[in-house]
Amino acid sequence: MKKTNLHEYPYHSRRTAVCASNGMVATSQPLAAQAGLDVLRSGGNAVDAAVAAAACLTVVEPTSNGIGSDAFAIVWYKGRLYGLNASGPSPKAISVDEVKAGGHQEMPRFGWVPVTVPGAPAAWAELSKSFGVLPLQRVMKPAADYAREGFPVSPDTASSWRRAWQTYRRECTGREFAPWFETFAPGGAPPEAGELWRSAGHARTLEELAESSCESFYRGRLAEETARFSRRCGGFLREDDLASFNPIWTEPVGISHRGYTVWELPPNTQGIITLMALRMLQGFDLSGMSIPERRHLQIEAMKLAFSDGLAYITDPSAMEISLDQLLSEQYARKRGSEITDTAMMPEAGSPGPGGTVYLAAADREGTMVSFIQSNYMGFGSGIVVPGTGIALQNRGHTFSLDPAHANVLKPAKRSYHTIIPGFITRGNEAVGPFGVMGGFMQPQGHLQVVMHLLDDGLNPQAALDAPRWQWVTERQILLEPSVPEAVVRDLRSRGHDITVSGQTELFGRGQIILRDPETGVLTGGTEPRTDGTAAAW
Repeated sequence: MKKTNLHEYPYHSRRTAVCASNGMVATSQPLAAQAGLDVLRSGGNAVDAAVAAAACLTVVEPTSNGIGSDAFAIVWYKGRLYGLNASGPSPKAISVDEVKAGGHQEMPRFGWVPVTVPGAPAAWAELSKSFGVLPLQRVMKPAADYAREGFPVSPDTASSWRRAWQTYRRECTGREFAPWFETFAPGGAPPEAGELWRSAGHARTLEELAESSCESFYRGRLAEETARFSRRCGGFLREDDLASFNPIWTEPVGISHRGYTVWELPPNTQGIITLMALRMLQGFDLSGMSIPERRHLQIEAMKLAFSDGLAYITDPSAMEISLDQLLSEQYARKRGSEITDTAMMPEAGSPGPGGTVYLAAADREGTMVSFIQSNYMGFGSGIVVPGTGIALQNRGHTFSLDPAHANVLKPAKRSYHTIIPGFITRGNEAVGPFGVMGGFMQPQGHLQVVMHLLDDGLNPQAALDAPRWQWVTERQILLEPSVPEAVVRDLRSRGHDITVSGQTELFGRGQIILRDPETGVLTGGTEPRTDGTAAAW
């Protein structure tokens, strides 16, 4: 990667990246990273470690994901990239008319209406079957143990838990939400930092999933329990919706950048927004520009990419614009020519925060995994299947009820999806997985860490430590307090409506692992904005 004179670069980090040769797991929660590392040390590979960490995160960081999450993965295995889309479709019985008949003029955030078929358990089973070397019971045991025996809640997770509890207490007052409070606020309040939290139902479910290779979730007892609760509460999800679901293997989409290839998954994910913005920026000579000039161009390119992404991305079977059109050099030049020295007002939606976990894993044999799963918007829908610990996502919230919109709600349709894993290669070699979680911040975080790595020559930890920006809507930009004042002044002079925010959760949380192709040495970084760690061996 390009080497930068860090004495001249204002964003270099004083933190140290983690280096190892046998294996590494980087997650937003130390216990989950350690669970993955324990599986590696027990003879598992990077895929086993990723599944172990993912299952564990449903217990130790339930504020962002759960057993009822969706998931996506990019896997490097024996010299090839594989993509997995484990996002579930809407129920077959739902429709715009049905939702509006229920009194909604837009898709609600809470309750059964925004619940789509969860894909995470199917992702764990599919990854384990395709690439893992250990039994799923061994891989998921740490997660079940933490659920049954309890774990001390980490500080950032406790803070998110309390904020979610305050919101759910205000917004989720129906009887269908009672199991959420029984599970996540036992005794009438959320756990504090350092307090032990346990969920016996969660433990039993994880063990049942491991024993059945997750079949129970879709075609067994757990599917029956979920559908029964949905029916009782007036939800649309049924046994047939769960039974007919299978994750989809897909080809990652990549573009060349500075001698590397940056990979994302195709729609229904928003990953191509990162690639569209990166493609536009290739039309500018960034090397001779000041830091403020480069930030302005990045922001403007991201605005344009988002305006297209929010208009066109949905279930690929319903897209009228092809990936080739959106990612073509000709279109990138056309869109890039619209960027001027001042902030523009593109036609776009209003990106906001989300609730997601991202993890990266690598082993000494060269297998590497970029994995992400999410309930969306914190704990998700507020629906927990009684006695199971299964917190269901609310991915249907991103559907439109406008019949003219590409992402309009339809039966058995996958919605625009915010969660995106990333990967970098060079030639025929894996460089490594990267990701930044956080709703509509994710393509923006991907663009920033990729350019810090490939354009600025920062190591993984420094790339994650660098202060971030987030475009919100119109000319509104959020900046972290560590952005130099000179950059703030310059962006304001260009017409950006700047807010400096100390709310770290707004700027995403990422993990990166890179591999030296000559030595096999792994270098990892973990997000400073949360409780994460890169556990190495």
